[in-house]
Order: sequence, then C-alpha cells, then structure tokens
Amino acid sequence: MDDQPISSLRQLAQAEAACRRCPLYRDATQAVPGDGPAKARFMLVGEQPGDKEDLAGKPFVGPAGRILDRALGDAGIARRETYVTNAVKHFKYEMRGKRRLHKRPNNYEIERCKIWLDAERELVQPQIVIALGVSAARSLTGKTVTIAKMRKAPPLPLADGTRLVITVHPSALLRIEDEADKRAAYREFVADLKAAAKAAGKD
Repeated sequence: MDDQPISSLRQLAQAEAACRRCPLYRDATQAVPGDGPAKARFMLVGEQPGDKEDLAGKPFVGPAGRILDRALGDAGIARRETYVTNAVKHFKYEMRGKRRLHKRPNNYEIERCKIWLDAERELVQPQIVIALGVSAARSLTGKTVTIAKMRKAPPLPLADGTRLVITVHPSALLRIEDEADKRAAYREFVADLKAAAKAAGKD
C-alpha cells in the first residue's frame, strides 16, 4: 500500500491478501475483505472474520451475519446501501479439539490492521459508520469505549466528516440463553440501527 495509492476495493482486497503487518495471517485461511457497493450510505464494522467467514472469504456469512441481515431489514436499512467489513481482516482463533474458537484480537492487531479500514472508509465514503462491538469501536475511535454508555449517545463526528454509531456485535445476541432476554436485546439492537438510519436522513 505504501508503494502505490489504492484506488479501488479490488486493489484493496489484493493488498489485504498480501498483508504481513501482524502474525494473524499465518494461521488464517485467507484475509477477508469487506463486501458491498463501492459507495454505500452505511458502513458496518465488526471485529474480525469468524470460522465461516475465514473459509468463505466473505464477511458476515455465519450466524451473526444472519442476525445482522434480519436486523437491518427490521430497521429499514436496505442491504444494498450497506458495506460490511471488520476491524481485523484475519481470523484469530484457538483450537478446542477439532473446533476453531474465536479469540478476540488484541490492541496491537487492531492497530496494525487500521490502515485497511481507513482505506475502506476513504474509498466507500459512507455517511454513517456503525461500529459493532468494542474492537470495532476501538479501531474507529482509537480508545477503549463502553458499549452500554456509547450506544445511546448521539452519533460521534469522525475526522473525515462521517458520523459514528456504536452498538453491540450481533454475535453477542447469540450468546444470550434466555429467550425473553434475547428478544429484548434484539429489539435494542434494531433500535440502534434505526437511530443510525435516522442520522442518515432516513426517518
């Protein structure tokens, strides 16, 4: 990326595939680039690819992605208006028997991968960026934030003129065992997405 400017999402994906800025590439199947239109009203940023995403090479194709798609629909946000990506482009995991279990990326890995997220924002030029979870929020703000405190705050202005909405990662909903609690958390997640839509002038 330092040698020549990146002018398209295809070039960006090629650069990400060749990235050796941190050790995560060694164990992952592949880098997982963002997915969506070249110009999108909304950019949704998750933490990192999961097992399904690592194998498919596309973000949000697993169980969390299905929740996200449903919540976007319920919030009135068209999928064609969204670009989805992750703060970290390689799957970080630990083996548990034969299963690869998600392991949260550390601050160093998030910072080393920020160059790619910044490039995506420059290319896609979204009106609203939605951080899904603490790792995405850290990548976008440069600091550790408390989701419960930030998700009800007005959109944060970012240096490039876009605005940031912070909410939970949809995978957090998968971990809730009580069905009533899960439904309540889902409604709150949809409300956060509706707030993002309203901030983009879609009320």
